[in-house]
Amino acid sequence: MVYPERTCLLDYFNGKRLVVIRGTNAVADRLKASEWHLNQTVVELLEGGTIASKYTDYAKPVTAFELFCDAQVTLHLDSIAYHVSDKRLAGLFGFRTRHTVSYFENTELLLEDLGHYVTSGYRCLVLAENEAEARLTERLLREKDFLPLLAPTSARELERGRVAILWQDLLAGFELIAPKVAVLSLNPDSRTGALSLSGKSALRKKKKKNTKSILSYAELDVGDYVVHETYGIGQYTGIETLTCDGVTRDYIGIRYAGSDKLFLPVEKLDKVSKYIGAHADDGTVKLSKMGSESWKKSKARAKAAVKDMAKDLIKLYAERMRRPGHAFPADDNYQKAFEDAFAYEETDSQLAAADEIKKDMTRAIPMDRLLCGDVGYGKTEVALRAAYKAVLGGKQVAILVPTTLLALQHYQTIVSRMRSFAVNVDMLSRFRTAKQQAQTLRRLARGEVDVIVGTHRLLSKDVSFHDLGLVIVDEEQRFGVAQKEKLKQISNGVDVLSLSATPIPRTLNMAMGGIRDISILDDAPSDRLPIQTYVLEDDDLIVEEAIRRELRRGGQVFYLHNIVETINTVAAKLSAAIPEARITVAHGKMDKEELEKIWERMLAGDIDILVCTTIIETGVDIPNANTLIVSNAHRLGLSQLHQIRGRIGRSSRRAYAYFTYPPYRSIPEVAQKRLEAIREYAEFGAGFKIALRDMEIRGAGNILGAEQHGHLDAVGYDLYIKLLNRAVLEEKGEPEAEPETECTVSLNFDAFLPESYVPFPAQRMALYKKIALIATEEDLSDVTDELVDRFGEPPLATQNLLRIALIHTLAVKCGITSIRQDGGEIHIYPQKLDFEIWMQLSDLFGRLRVLMSGEPHICLRLQKGDDALSLIHKMFEKYMEIRNEKA
Repeated sequence: MVYPERTCLLDYFNGKRLVVIRGTNAVADRLKASEWHLNQTVVELLEGGTIASKYTDYAKPVTAFELFCDAQVTLHLDSIAYHVSDKRLAGLFGFRTRHTVSYFENTELLLEDLGHYVTSGYRCLVLAENEAEARLTERLLREKDFLPLLAPTSARELERGRVAILWQDLLAGFELIAPKVAVLSLNPDSRTGALSLSGKSALRKKKKKNTKSILSYAELDVGDYVVHETYGIGQYTGIETLTCDGVTRDYIGIRYAGSDKLFLPVEKLDKVSKYIGAHADDGTVKLSKMGSESWKKSKARAKAAVKDMAKDLIKLYAERMRRPGHAFPADDNYQKAFEDAFAYEETDSQLAAADEIKKDMTRAIPMDRLLCGDVGYGKTEVALRAAYKAVLGGKQVAILVPTTLLALQHYQTIVSRMRSFAVNVDMLSRFRTAKQQAQTLRRLARGEVDVIVGTHRLLSKDVSFHDLGLVIVDEEQRFGVAQKEKLKQISNGVDVLSLSATPIPRTLNMAMGGIRDISILDDAPSDRLPIQTYVLEDDDLIVEEAIRRELRRGGQVFYLHNIVETINTVAAKLSAAIPEARITVAHGKMDKEELEKIWERMLAGDIDILVCTTIIETGVDIPNANTLIVSNAHRLGLSQLHQIRGRIGRSSRRAYAYFTYPPYRSIPEVAQKRLEAIREYAEFGAGFKIALRDMEIRGAGNILGAEQHGHLDAVGYDLYIKLLNRAVLEEKGEPEAEPETECTVSLNFDAFLPESYVPFPAQRMALYKKIALIATEEDLSDVTDELVDRFGEPPLATQNLLRIALIHTLAVKCGITSIRQDGGEIHIYPQKLDFEIWMQLSDLFGRLRVLMSGEPHICLRLQKGDDALSLIHKMFEKYMEIRNEKA
């Protein structure tokens, strides 16, 4: 060994020391995973003959760290209660705190919240990104009579009810409830690397071309497992700035088994996907060894498995294509009038999804499409447009929902939406008497009902349709296997549209595998705000203040307590604490007439607080209810929590969700991970991430059989689906879509985002993704404007990065595989050498020559004072112009 004594970090501490552990369970998980990886590495080193067996014991076990902490003064900082029973605690202290949203580009919300804090006697500190923004904010607040202090030197200067502005500290916002201190941040959320929402939609529109990309779990944090198709499974170590041959660039660091490490240029980030498979959640994923045969074998085995699977998929797909279906007529003036009667402005993705669905309906093949969109994204309106098209085509529509309450809500919505269009709508659920149900069934069989809304009652044997043409299944993931089998029987040969905000892994797999078509709603309605989500110990002071705050602005509150036996006690306690509130209880065991009346009163605004069970989970829409309290949230599932949160925030008002768990009590580790996930995924579109997070926790499931599961885990979900899609194309005899030309740009210019300019790694990662989308001068200008607005004038290295990104895009369009600088010469390697175009370019630019030695390529000789980047840019633009003229 190199050192005579075996020493580790812990040996450098003598005497009593203060040890601070932030996230006790997370640290324990990381230690266990590190120990597991270390043991795997030792085995590989021994098998490879790299070390002798006597040198394998070169790290202390996890228990050594635990013993060290027991001997020191250890402070555990946890946002969620951990397993307190296995610790000897000198004291347990709780702080009444909650985080606040980022007010980045949301001035109205900042002014509204500041007004609340100031009138409540809070000391308020507003954090700006830089001095220029701080001064702009000061002027704005003075205009609104807040009298702010700019850059106070002492906390004593900040009195109660006053506002101060600072720009030195890049902190996330938070609120201290007891001492009444609020820190409000104007910085984009550093955890997510949030980017500008304002504008310049050119880049955003480009991104929407490939809507399936939202299913790829693209967000990476340090420590995440990733898959590179060539090198295998590794662990992401962050963005690293390296200087090579005098040129500084940023690289993605990926650690592999043993001492192997890959530095991948940031522009090749698309070559890496997050690993989704077994053990991704507990950290015991076996890392690949770079260049080893084991990864190639794993990939080969997965390829062989998906070949067999592709045959079965083709068979299933062919059976679906052979089944006769009904071809609905093209849109007419009635359809246009129905769509024009929608009271709101549709999002781009709503319009695209509606077009895809209607196009499917006009084919003489039964439709099987999944409409995937987060809660509140407008799935119902898209489904109603399909339903009306079916009615115009002389067919009946069955809308299947999981709960009676949702059936009632949909029934009322559809009657309201279709009243003016002569559509007969009815409902089958326990909200109808036996006599009413019998009458409905007779009318349905005679063809007198156009649209029928119902729960699983629709799947009963006594239900018969006159001429069923479309089945719409809302919240498909809520139905069991037996119910889905019955659904298959009634929907044989008819069009099927399934709606889901958080599709189960099997559904995602089938959509990605090509058995089902998929449409995605990935645009939030323009006037919506993300829901401010808190996960905290149950605290009467916080809960009561949250309720009063909602009532003061004329809103309503959902208080979810999912234990029927004690729900009335909870309501009585709330009534005693907030006597001015009108409180009502609702749960699934109540009489149907009583529930219906409660719902009507809630819609009319006659109830302030509805204390309820999870009956509100699906589809309930009360725009005036914008505060949600969930007690014992640790007992609910992740998708369930997200669905419940979706019951609020359905208007232009800011909504608040509080997920609480019992204080001073241990909660299971899996429950902690669910609560942490629901707090983390609070932004728009989180339903997809939550579905994929479920996939990590529960496993990715399978498409046709359990035997596929091992191969999926061996290569990760993303690569598995890629291999499957390739195998399906091969089996069909279709050529695989030609990949874009890969181009490597290696020029002697520093090109990166300095840490001093963009401080947070998440922000830099998000910006690199955005910079990679630059395709035109307008895109370049938009990104530059955003950088200037947020971070000030970009340094030269960042300006070079933007220009090289545009050159890279143009080079790909020109079929260039490599651009390399060697001193004063630029060597350009085209995939196919078009002499005619390059001769014309030589006449225009001069200094161009074709080199035939080795690999044929073009050499551009630079002269003193040349702006090389501008010269290359102009040359590629001219290349495309000449090529287009030739075509």
